[in-house]
Amino acid sequence: MREIQITHGTYGHTLNASQVFSPDGQWVIYDTRNEDSHISRTSRIEKVNLHTGEVVLLYDTKSENQFGPGVGAVAYHPMREEAIFIHGLLNNSEDQPYSFTRRFGGLINTDKSGGFIHADGRNINPPLLPGNLRGGTHAHTWSSDGLAISFTYNDYIMEQREKLTNGKVKDLRTTGMMIHAQPPSKGTDMDEEFTGTYFAFVTAAVTDDPSPGSDAIDRAFDECWIGTNGYVKENGALQERAIAFQGNVRDKNNNPITEIFVSDIPKDLATTNLPRSVAGTNESRPHPPASVVQRRITFTADRKFAGIQGPRCRLRSSPDGQYIYFHMKDNDGIVQVYRVSTKGGVPDQVTFFKQSISAQYNLSADGSKLSCIVDNALWIVDLANGTNECLMTGNGLPIGGGALWSQDGTLLVFNRYVPSGENKYLQIFTIAPEN
Repeated sequence: MREIQITHGTYGHTLNASQVFSPDGQWVIYDTRNEDSHISRTSRIEKVNLHTGEVVLLYDTKSENQFGPGVGAVAYHPMREEAIFIHGLLNNSEDQPYSFTRRFGGLINTDKSGGFIHADGRNINPPLLPGNLRGGTHAHTWSSDGLAISFTYNDYIMEQREKLTNGKVKDLRTTGMMIHAQPPSKGTDMDEEFTGTYFAFVTAAVTDDPSPGSDAIDRAFDECWIGTNGYVKENGALQERAIAFQGNVRDKNNNPITEIFVSDIPKDLATTNLPRSVAGTNESRPHPPASVVQRRITFTADRKFAGIQGPRCRLRSSPDGQYIYFHMKDNDGIVQVYRVSTKGGVPDQVTFFKQSISAQYNLSADGSKLSCIVDNALWIVDLANGTNECLMTGNGLPIGGGALWSQDGTLLVFNRYVPSGENKYLQIFTIAPEN
């Protein structure tokens, strides 16, 4: 097995944490960051052909400066030539730079170069209307049917309240989703307020001061869709729309712990006659619709190493929705992959490496294998028999992020820094595991 370098430009080629392959599996999409934290200074979205190496520029802000607008973290639609990515607000300046609360999801057509449209609307002046948001979305992920988008969210209005109240009221990160429904038309200033293409709302309830030992959380983040078609509930009913996410609770001693939660969302969620609490007010954050049911599925406070621990990772779900995968330390303090039933219960340890996993793990589309980065080497874990196979070592060149599976499981793509003169650039590599 041999890894193949498919990009060579003297700039970054950063893969998103998920959904980087085109629907036909011929292209990989990426942004031109050379470091993970540099979205604010990144201007381009591109794609590269896996077989010919052809690079196509899909979008360029053409107005980039040190304050934004910034683009990055691009995800391919699972069925059509469309992609969504983080886009900073257009009126960037030293006083109003790119930030967590000043961004949105930009949509582009991926079979030609051109402009973008807003996925989510932004509404920061009264009246605040359900369906629009008041801040910034990121980490966008399409549902398997391509009809909805999940995201992580920070709220501009609460950010301003946090400044005015000296931190008494906080902007608490949460999760949300967008669905194909007519959003409210609101927005007189296209720089600060605009109408979106999707109806957007938050899906996790957060609170400033969670009670110790309760299921209340003060942060929700790094979510995933559950199952290809949802999951089967305890009563045997199919829950077609659900999101798993990480939430920060407090144990009985008031220590923060990250646990896993699920939000069940009605597939036929009504978007009319929703209460104003869904949109929030100038003094309160938005809330999930009442029909969204939030529940906790891990309780790890009594473990030697409690809660999710390790490198930042997005949760992953088995295709049938039965399990949620995540990072946690074993009793020796080594970061491994664990899984827990979507219905809750005691987590099972999945990997047994002698050194900690150092980046995002990824699950193959059929749910049979994991890709893991350990000691700058790429490993494949067969979930049926628990065997490990080392596909490659870093050879002195750092692997950046995780390795992502093609839809058919025949190819993995990953980032690696490659020296060029006095600099080094994130390039995209492929490797084909043995079947």
